[in-house]
Amino acid sequence: MRKYIIFRAEANQTGWENRKLEHTQSLTRILTEHYDCSNKPIPKVGYRPAEFLRVDTLHDPKQHGYSTHYRKGDWEVTKVETYTPDVPIGEFDIIVICHCKYSPINAPLKPMPERQVSIDSFGGDEQAYQQWIEQNRVTVEVKQSA
Repeated sequence: MRKYIIFRAEANQTGWENRKLEHTQSLTRILTEHYDCSNKPIPKVGYRPAEFLRVDTLHDPKQHGYSTHYRKGDWEVTKVETYTPDVPIGEFDIIVICHCKYSPINAPLKPMPERQVSIDSFGGDEQAYQQWIEQNRVTVEVKQSA
């Protein structure tokens, strides 16, 4: 099921003056958004979206994207709305809006898991996937022999 999930701050929540859209700098209540094609259920009241952080001293661009760690976030879902298209021919099967309140917690930082690369990472292109595997194998062999 293709889901578009939007996490949105309730009115008058802390930090409103810092939440701006990147391209216009207009204020927004959107905290984050997710595209989810798994069969996992949609978030429920009480769910906390993850917060991704970068610890500069631990960042290795060969191992990490931008983030080195994640934790349970300070925003908590208080209400969930769902919208489904009248005709199921669009990009999404369901749009989910999660209203959130700011409720800080002291959640531990966890290191980002190792990257998972599959044929899906290459849009199903078997040739590109096999080429990546071969290039990665050569890189690993060179490092091990050094």
